Amino acid sequence: MKVKMQGQSQIGLVAIVGVLLFLASQWFRSYSGSDLFISSYPVITLIGGFAATAACIGIYNQSWLFQTQKLTLRRVLLTTLFLIIGLFELVHILAFAEEVPHRALMESNFSLMMSTMGSMVCSVGLLIIYALKEKQVALPRKFFLFSTTIGIFLILYICSIQQWGIMPELLDGHLLGKVFTRMHLMAGVLYLFGILFLYMQWKKTKNADLPPILCGLLCFLFSQSYFVVSTTVDDLNLLFGMLSKCMGYFFVQKGLYASVIDTPFRQQQAAEAKMNYIAHHDDVTGLPNRRRLSQRLQLMMDDATLDEKLVGVLVLNINRFKTINDSLGQQAANRVLRQVGRRLNQSSLPGEEVFGLGRDEFALTMTDFHSTDIALRRTRTILQLFEKPVLVDGNEYHLTLGIGMAIFPYDGETPQEIIQNADTALHNAKEQGIELNRYAHAMQMKAQERLQLENDLRKALARGQFYLVYQPQVNLQSGLVVGMEALVRWQHPLRGTVSPAEFIPLAEESGLIVPLGEWVLRQACMQNKLWQEAGYRKLCVSVNLSMRQLRHSHLLDSINTILSDTGLEPAWLELEITESMTFDKDRAFEQLHKIKEIGVHISIDDFGTGYSSLHYLKDLPIDRLKIDRSFVNEIMEDSNNAAIVSTITSMAHHLQLKVTAEGVENEEQLMFLRKQHCHEAQGFFFSKPIEALDFERRFLADVDKPTG
Repeated sequence: MKVKMQGQSQIGLVAIVGVLLFLASQWFRSYSGSDLFISSYPVITLIGGFAATAACIGIYNQSWLFQTQKLTLRRVLLTTLFLIIGLFELVHILAFAEEVPHRALMESNFSLMMSTMGSMVCSVGLLIIYALKEKQVALPRKFFLFSTTIGIFLILYICSIQQWGIMPELLDGHLLGKVFTRMHLMAGVLYLFGILFLYMQWKKTKNADLPPILCGLLCFLFSQSYFVVSTTVDDLNLLFGMLSKCMGYFFVQKGLYASVIDTPFRQQQAAEAKMNYIAHHDDVTGLPNRRRLSQRLQLMMDDATLDEKLVGVLVLNINRFKTINDSLGQQAANRVLRQVGRRLNQSSLPGEEVFGLGRDEFALTMTDFHSTDIALRRTRTILQLFEKPVLVDGNEYHLTLGIGMAIFPYDGETPQEIIQNADTALHNAKEQGIELNRYAHAMQMKAQERLQLENDLRKALARGQFYLVYQPQVNLQSGLVVGMEALVRWQHPLRGTVSPAEFIPLAEESGLIVPLGEWVLRQACMQNKLWQEAGYRKLCVSVNLSMRQLRHSHLLDSINTILSDTGLEPAWLELEITESMTFDKDRAFEQLHKIKEIGVHISIDDFGTGYSSLHYLKDLPIDRLKIDRSFVNEIMEDSNNAAIVSTITSMAHHLQLKVTAEGVENEEQLMFLRKQHCHEAQGFFFSKPIEALDFERRFLADVDKPTG
């Protein structure tokens, strides 16, 4: 809009000044009583003529600046046009200069014809060029184009002097003839059409290159007006007309400069600025990104070293954001991120800057403080910012943050170290279940160990370092073993036995849980089938299913393939899921129904610790609830735990589901569970998880013997 207003002002100013000057010049001629002849007239005419020639040649040269593989058709045609006009202007002024020393008349028939032909060619050429549709053309050879232009000029030159015998008579003595007036009148009409056409084009396209060209056409129109009202060869209007043409060439050159140099340069600047913005800003929140954080942090650290101050970096993460993303969708989740970024930005203090690190992570830098206690107090106030819910699409979302802190120069010497250590502190905080954590060197050691363990985990499956153990599941009424749970163990060649609590989360994060889970399922089914073929009573084997496995599109195919390969009937396999895996209701229901349809049993493990809704629990295709060991452990000491176990058991009976209690360790717990009519139990009271051979010897060889 600003560019449009500037263009309108420029065009309006040229039009008004041009009209006023034209009227003033005509009044001056009328007031003086006759055409004036001044001694400086020839000099001004010569200067103006050479200026017009130089301007045309300048337009020609300017058209070839900043050459690319393709030029626009308009640039190529303008090059040709103004070289031809420049040649006519050159011949005109040379002819004028030749006549001045010999005659009192300043213009000859020949010089006027050259000037007139230049005006005709200019008016026709500009109208055609701007009427043609703009497009790119291959870069022509300059010599070929120059030769063609010279050829066109020679043809026009010969036609102009051969049209009526020797040449058309533009002069009648010292008077200008009708042919002169008519030719310039025709050129003026063409300029007028060109102005109207170009103005309409500019209103439609808002092209910033067109206003200077429009101003040039207005000047050309005024020049033709001066020529039309001229009467004698020494009329001052001829001088005014030529000067007006010079102004027209100036505006055309200005417009071409904008088209060839200024506009591309500004476009390049805008493109570079946009690329620079994209390179240094997060595309979701619009906040400066990690690259900008590193740059700014280096400057902050340099200043802090000189001023003996500290620089703090906080890396912030939205807890359980993946759940928000899965339930709301990516677009709504992005709006949540923008709201979080906006709240952090608006609440930042002087000396603080907020950055978006991608996904659900942010960073905040702090300067101008001298102790870590000040930084910790400020960080706790940042946590308090999100005690109020975030409002997105009319809905309130209660968010919590995890924050890791690192302080320069205590926790690193480079921006990369400080950022990495703050990130390490954040992950350590999440592992401990706390909101805020300051970096400590031991965390880095733990992170390195964790990375090494993940690398070893990737090789463990191929190297056969995993094995299964089995824990019996006992019917509480009969005391007989009625099932078993298969659990994976890892025997590391250097570390020894690695706890499942240590490597299972790593496998989940890295995605290795999918191939590991398939291996466990295959081994458990194979072992159960071997026991059945050995003549032992058929028992159901339970295998834990991970979240990633449940979401895997090929889960059902994998189960069918394993059952087919091992020959185990689906009825002797039970898959255990956790409550949190049913959060994505639609996807979980679809997968579980497909599994249920092939005859495999399904149970919910660790029931009571997750987020299941009783509203849709009744619709889940499950066979069993497994009461989490945390409730069973203190069942005799904590009345609340006893009430929870009793409630879960009663609810399961009403839903016609079986109930298995985990973590049974003593006789008192067993007796309580029997009174609650709990169907089955497992735990150290019966047996810890043991390897296949021990399980076979203890529980299968004498399967009818009651346990516990």
